Amino acid sequence: MLTKISQYFPTLSAEQVAQLARLDGLYREWNDKINVISRKDIDNLYEHHVLHSLSIGKYISFRPATSILDVGTGGGFPGIPLAILFPQCRFHLIDSIGKKVRVATEVAKAIGLRNVRCTHENVKEERGRYDFVISRAVMNAPELTRLVQNKISRVGNNALPNGIICLKGGDLGEELSNLNRWHELTDISDYFSEPYFETKKILYIPI
Repeated sequence: MLTKISQYFPTLSAEQVAQLARLDGLYREWNDKINVISRKDIDNLYEHHVLHSLSIGKYISFRPATSILDVGTGGGFPGIPLAILFPQCRFHLIDSIGKKVRVATEVAKAIGLRNVRCTHENVKEERGRYDFVISRAVMNAPELTRLVQNKISRVGNNALPNGIICLKGGDLGEELSNLNRWHELTDISDYFSEPYFETKKILYIPI
C-alpha cells in the first residue's frame, strides 16, 4: 500500500515516504498500549486511515503557511498524514481524550514532524483562528459547523475559501438536510480506486 500511496502522490520526497513508512510500526506499538485503532483494523492502517486522510490532499493542495485545526483527531487522523504531505503548513490536533492525544503527540515526535502541535482539549475550549478545520466522522456537520465557525479566519490564501473539510461515509441525506448553508460533496472514489472508498466522501463547507 505504501507503493500505491507513492503512485497517488508522486511528488513525495524520500523523507516523506520514510515518515509514512514508520507509521505502521509506531501505531502497532502504541495500539498495544492504548487502543486508538480497532484491533481488527490495524492491518488496514495505510488504506483505511492514512490514505483516507490523504484524500483531503487530493481535494485541496494547501498553500504554505496555511493553518489547520484537526478536531477530534484521535490517534492523529487526518492530521498526521496531512502534516507529512504539507510540511510547510501548520497543524493543530485536538481531542478531548488525553490518551489518544498522547499517541498522536508521540507519533508526530518519532517521525520528526515539526509542523504539528497536539493538545488535550474540547473544541469548545479552543480560542485560536485557523484557515481550515478538518475532521473525520467526529460529529454531524451542522453541530461541527456551529462549534467551529467562529474559529475560522475570514482572510484566506488558498484556492478554496476558508472553511470546514470533513471525511464522511454512509448515507448523509438527513445530516446534510439539516445543514443550512452551501456545501460541496465529493466522492473519494474519484481519486482512489480501492473498493473501500466507494462509500467515502469529502464534505466541504465554506465559512
